[in-house]
Amino acid sequence: MRMRRYPRLRTMSPEGQTRVVKEIFTTAHERYDFLNHLLSLRRDVGWRSFTVEKMRFDRTRRFLDVATGTADLALAAAERWKTIRVTGVDFAEPMLDIGRLKVRARGLQDRIELLAADAMALPFPDASFDVTAIAFGMRNIPDKERALSEMARVTAPGGQVMVLEMTFAPAPAFRILYGAYLTGVLPRLARIFSRNPAAYAYLSDSIRTFPTPEELSGLMAAAGLRDIVYHGLTFGAAYIHVGRAPARASGGG
Repeated sequence: MRMRRYPRLRTMSPEGQTRVVKEIFTTAHERYDFLNHLLSLRRDVGWRSFTVEKMRFDRTRRFLDVATGTADLALAAAERWKTIRVTGVDFAEPMLDIGRLKVRARGLQDRIELLAADAMALPFPDASFDVTAIAFGMRNIPDKERALSEMARVTAPGGQVMVLEMTFAPAPAFRILYGAYLTGVLPRLARIFSRNPAAYAYLSDSIRTFPTPEELSGLMAAAGLRDIVYHGLTFGAAYIHVGRAPARASGGG
């Protein structure tokens, strides 16, 4: 059977990208965790742990995981920070269903709630969370600045907004090897292990076209975040960006 092909990301409209992402995460959900661990050589686990260690909770004791998928970051945060409550949101119900099973299996259903929601229109009041984060989901959002603005809005003043994402900004010595992996090895593994290997061709494309660390910092600043720092992980295969939510003006008018 001929492999399904998606258009190149640079040629997609925002609506087209949204349709593709919804299709991917309703066809690849059953083996999503296995493939992510395989294709990142389980580095995704360490990257999430690094992110969770940088979180700080001192006001609401609440964490929002945007584009939570199957809830790996939500689970990692709840297990590291025993007194917080966690909300995860995603627009792909099949992914959330798997996440709910994982939450129940670990006995964390009293502390983790998973909801269907759009990252560009978060259904929460201002300043609801100490930390708002997104892991491996920002590349799938067409309007990144709008999503970052929403993340800043629902975060308490001075709280953390975090973006963990795979990028194509590796160390120079690693760049050729990483490029060959994304364009050659990853699609071949996907054809073996996935019912929708085109999803992983899209994944490769989304990594290669994702903003550079400097560009993403600029988008975060444009969304109102301040004190933005970032850290390269595994020779720059992924980056974690952390910004602070701004204080909000009081009074009307």
